[in-house]
Amino acid sequence: MAEIEKIKKLRSLSGAGFKDCSVALDESVGDIEKAIEILRVKGISKASKKMSRSANEGVIAIYENNNTSSIIEINCETDFVAKNNDFINFAKEISIINNEVKSVRDKLISSNMSNGKSVKDNLLSLITKIGEKITIGRSKTLNLTNSKIFKYHHTVVKDNLSKLGVIVSLNTSDDSDDLKIFGKHLSMHIAASNPLAINIEDIDKDILKKEQELIKEELINSGKPEDIVKKISLGKLNKFKEENSLLNQQWVMDPKKKVQEVIEELNIENLKINEFFRIKIGE
Repeated sequence: MAEIEKIKKLRSLSGAGFKDCSVALDESVGDIEKAIEILRVKGISKASKKMSRSANEGVIAIYENNNTSSIIEINCETDFVAKNNDFINFAKEISIINNEVKSVRDKLISSNMSNGKSVKDNLLSLITKIGEKITIGRSKTLNLTNSKIFKYHHTVVKDNLSKLGVIVSLNTSDDSDDLKIFGKHLSMHIAASNPLAINIEDIDKDILKKEQELIKEELINSGKPEDIVKKISLGKLNKFKEENSLLNQQWVMDPKKKVQEVIEELNIENLKINEFFRIKIGE
């Protein structure tokens, strides 16, 4: 086989660039199998060097079947790469596998993709080919048992990929148009309002402690006396809790109402929000 044909074949098998393939074939004295291994080792080395860089771009992928719905974040360094076909195809297939393994990271990384190679190996190959840091970020899977799941994409990149994604699970067997409209609007509300939890009591205690410290520091720096600081800080903290708990937030479709009031007005038996998950690129 002519050298140029070997380079073409090696590029097809490895996804590496022309120059890298040519060097690998020189080092392996024309042995394609050895050249693939050389490229693999070099790819790991290149990938590890890129891991110290920031990857604040990328896409959010949502995939669902009859039993589950999953959301996952795939990061890269630039918006240009986030629109690259190789990156997009990788993200799409990752979203399918992630739903199959129910967002269990170890299972996802070790799962095989359509080319027969593991997610881990395909990720390293993609990093080598594209030349940017690429990582698999946050993920979540929701179960459809006795519930309805709604999703929302904001700033769509392509198909089921976007810059901001939301999935939300509602405990109900209702299949009315009112429920479907509410579910769609609720996922949009979560995207816009970014609640920390469904109820006030579910907000992370560490977040509340940090917020209380920030409020107190701000008031003390303003020169207010300690007794006034305590009263004002309590009010500010309560306001923070209400503004960041989903049921207590003002409904984006009608700010005069709270989310809890909208649910009650629907008058759907046993309707409640089970859980939600929101991911925004760069946040």
